[in-house]
Amino acid sequence: MTRLSYPSSPDTPVLVADLLEFSANKSPDKVALVCGEREVTFAELRALARGVAHTLLGIGLRRGDRVMVMLDNSIEMAAAVFGSAMAGAAFVPVSPSVRSTKLAYLLGDCAPRVLIAARSKAPVLRTAMRGAADELAGILWVDGVPEAAVTDGVERPFSAAAAPGAHPIFPRLIDQDLAAIIYTSGSTGEPKGVMMTHRNITNAARSITTYLGNRPDDVVLCVLPLSYTYGLHQLFAAAAVGFTLILERTFAYPVHVLARMAERRVTGLPGVPTMFASLLQLAPYHGLDLSCLRYITNAAAALPPVHVLGLRQAFPEVKLFSMYGLTECARATWLDPARADDKLGSVGKAIPNGEVYLVDDAGHRLPLGSEGELVVRSASVMRGYWNKPAETALKLREGDIPGEAVLHTGDLFRSDEEGFLYFLGRCDDIFMCRGLKVCPSEIEHTLCEHSGVAEAAVVPVPHPSDGMAVKAVVVPAPGAPLDEAALRAHCRARLESHQMPRIIEQRAALPRSDNGKVEKRLLSEIGPQPC
Repeated sequence: MTRLSYPSSPDTPVLVADLLEFSANKSPDKVALVCGEREVTFAELRALARGVAHTLLGIGLRRGDRVMVMLDNSIEMAAAVFGSAMAGAAFVPVSPSVRSTKLAYLLGDCAPRVLIAARSKAPVLRTAMRGAADELAGILWVDGVPEAAVTDGVERPFSAAAAPGAHPIFPRLIDQDLAAIIYTSGSTGEPKGVMMTHRNITNAARSITTYLGNRPDDVVLCVLPLSYTYGLHQLFAAAAVGFTLILERTFAYPVHVLARMAERRVTGLPGVPTMFASLLQLAPYHGLDLSCLRYITNAAAALPPVHVLGLRQAFPEVKLFSMYGLTECARATWLDPARADDKLGSVGKAIPNGEVYLVDDAGHRLPLGSEGELVVRSASVMRGYWNKPAETALKLREGDIPGEAVLHTGDLFRSDEEGFLYFLGRCDDIFMCRGLKVCPSEIEHTLCEHSGVAEAAVVPVPHPSDGMAVKAVVVPAPGAPLDEAALRAHCRARLESHQMPRIIEQRAALPRSDNGKVEKRLLSEIGPQPC
């Protein structure tokens, strides 16, 4: 096969497809992915991806066109991502649980040329495509083609598209070409399409696998959706290093996941706070042998210190990596597990080949020991938001080097005298009560320290004399009913008076977006519900 892309060395791939090529060349017979009872090697995954690329180019795909991929965690999802990248397209991962109204917006916004989806999604696609997706040339259907066509374009089974066959000359690509558009969850408005280049993705893969110390003999279990950055980068890390990735679709049945970890001798577990809250309630893990587990990572939201301590006690020999990242730059900071005890609650310092610092409201750099907005400088920082120049200008601003754009995250942090960072919350989340600043994350951590609370979220609500008051929404831990009076006493002993919750609402679960983040905007609108 002839490749006319910018050449990359085996150790430093510059294109997304080169990550897969590296492991397929180095370890062709190594198992790359496991999904249910199915397995594929790196060579087999490359063959599937090449088949997808061949089909996409045959449909008429051009460099820079978008391919929307709307699949659950699966081998097909991985092949679609790498195949789209090989063909020179920008893949657009979308959660298969997306509602038709949001899907209609995404279709209209990114105007995909090709869509890859499961046949079961035909009804929602028909609804979403009314008046949208004029540029759509075809659909590749997983699990068979629907009896009634959804579009006027080409519709064929994904299995035929992914079959190995003749390999075309792929378009010439460089690392500055667009590789992906990944939509934010839209928790603060309509979703924004984050444009990531090949360089953004490959740089992030190198940085992440460097600080995690990934090895080819790693076996990582991923329940995180590949439709979002945190899950997607597990796939890129596996290809970059050559380790095996176990794909699961949900953590709703944690005992099953733990059994899978024991069966497959899993060495790495990436997760989010809600996962770990459930995990800690299962100890002592029903006698399962998890001795191969080497590391755990947390991102997407801050892990309460009480959960950090719980994981450290449950897995004393396992390295716990607390990290901070966002869709716009994949990952920005990490905490060395060796400092987990003396830097409890910190998300560490900048990742390899990255720089982070705090600025004040005027954009001036702040010294160590300050509190301010986090700014990220890295090769992983996005190109911008698709079709949103005004929003891009707010996030990407000129840094210290003329002509260089840095990312203003909109997140508030505190740094200590050594430069370790502590997440305080979204700048927009901070509010005033009685003229004093309230940081929701501080109250949330205090609530979670109570044995009767599994999870907590804090939002402001209007109050006639305080201006804004604290409302706490808590998920009780399994077992005995939560004693609200005892919880209030717990808070009084640890919080200042203006931080005390005026309202405590108990809920069975916190509302979350598809990528696991708490949708706080819903908590002020929804009244008390039974647990």
